[in-house]
Amino acid sequence: MFATLSDRLADTFKNLRGKGRLSEADIDATAREIRIALLEADVALPVVKEFVAAVKERARGEDVSQALNPAQQIVKIVDEELVAILGGETRRLRFAKTPPTVIMLAGLQGAGKTTLAAKLALWLKGEGHSPMLVAADLQRPNAVNQLQVNGERAGVTVWAPEPGNAQGVEHGGDPVAVARGGVEEAKRTLHDVVIVDTAGRLGIDAELMQQAADIRDAVQPDEVLFVVDAMIGQDAVTTAQAFLDGVGYDGVVLTKLDGDARGGAALSIRSMTGKPVMFASNGEQLTDFDVFHPDRMASRILDMGDVMTLIEQAEKAFDSEQALKAAQKLSGQGGEFTLDDFLEQMQQVRKLGSMSKIMGMLPGMGQFRDQIENFDEREVDRIQAVIQSMTPAERANPKIIDGSRRSRIAKGSGRTVSDVNQLVDRFFQARTMMEQMARGGGMPGMPGSPGMGFGKRAKARQAPQKKKAKGSRRSGNPAKAAQQDAPKPAAAPGSAFGLGEGSKEFDPSKLQIPADLEKYLK
Repeated sequence: MFATLSDRLADTFKNLRGKGRLSEADIDATAREIRIALLEADVALPVVKEFVAAVKERARGEDVSQALNPAQQIVKIVDEELVAILGGETRRLRFAKTPPTVIMLAGLQGAGKTTLAAKLALWLKGEGHSPMLVAADLQRPNAVNQLQVNGERAGVTVWAPEPGNAQGVEHGGDPVAVARGGVEEAKRTLHDVVIVDTAGRLGIDAELMQQAADIRDAVQPDEVLFVVDAMIGQDAVTTAQAFLDGVGYDGVVLTKLDGDARGGAALSIRSMTGKPVMFASNGEQLTDFDVFHPDRMASRILDMGDVMTLIEQAEKAFDSEQALKAAQKLSGQGGEFTLDDFLEQMQQVRKLGSMSKIMGMLPGMGQFRDQIENFDEREVDRIQAVIQSMTPAERANPKIIDGSRRSRIAKGSGRTVSDVNQLVDRFFQARTMMEQMARGGGMPGMPGSPGMGFGKRAKARQAPQKKKAKGSRRSGNPAKAAQQDAPKPAAAPGSAFGLGEGSKEFDPSKLQIPADLEKYLK
């Protein structure tokens, strides 16, 4: 969503690189580019003015003028100011001292309240709570049914005594009574959180505000969350202010952050309303939901990645025992790392979500945005199909996969032989690299890296060569020089290889022939 803003800021900062000192003209030009970038991202004008003024004032300070790298100082200032307008600190949910905690969702129709209610319930369930959904949206067609379906997917109880407007038939019902009854039911069934899904409208009107206010007064929620579509643009601030005046809310939830809009709503609402953004929804899956961290969002906008979120997601998705076993194998302590281990690790990575999202959380990946967006997620399925078409013996020891086996695997997985060849070759390369890194040997393929024959350390590890005897003269002819340097075996007369026909020292059974070559000697 912030691709346009991120690219524009990145281009602005490139112009500052290499400058030992920033002039007044440089600061003005940078501020102008930042202003244009924010306005193009649909950030509200008052927020833009305040933001640019703060950046210019700090850029003229001593920290930048005396810095060895002024460009980095400007990036640091922009990062800190972005964090400030996004809310500064992460705002957490307030839970009631006496359960259940009541959370009410409000917002316009189409903002994604019903789906978000199930996402929030699933997230709370993962945090150790026992949430219950209350279907108080009796106006939108099939809203109750949608909440029931999503609640079932999330494994959460749904309180829906009224069918609402289902299949084009208005069944009526009182949403205030439904909300009040949901809280009573939660107390009776010992659910510690109640999430009330309310009706929305296509626009602001008195009826909408009155119904939301009546539900608020009936259930006395501990948290009222305003759900806003992040793609709504400049109108987001107007809508947010209208709900704040008519109903009141404690925090904001941004939905559809995975869209292609410019995302200025996220940067405007906090500054204009004073209410923090608490959660963000960035996908269609129920798991595409998380706490909103202002500092992490600012890092994403500036293409500095979001490693902390990636680590947190990995901790939830990864099996620690499997990860430990894989690490031990790579370090040479628990046997050899096999294709079965590789498949397990790949399946755990898939639990984090799409590969494009994972790669998007890494620092500096903005320059590869086109490649990431065009990444074919089905490639992981194809790799899995190839591995699962192998026998257990082949997965345990890929070295035995010869030509006929590769042909069988290709047919079984619906792929070509070249696909199987590429997978096996890449597996061996990846395993070598991971083993080297696990053992602290450095990164293979890098000059000066241990174990690669480059650099001083590698030369020091080589076996010391024998000193030449005094007085011996080395020939300038390369062939003769190599002959002089070669060790002189105790060869029988007339033997070109140092072994006569009657040599007793030669025993063919003692030759250590690699296992892969034995089949060619039969």
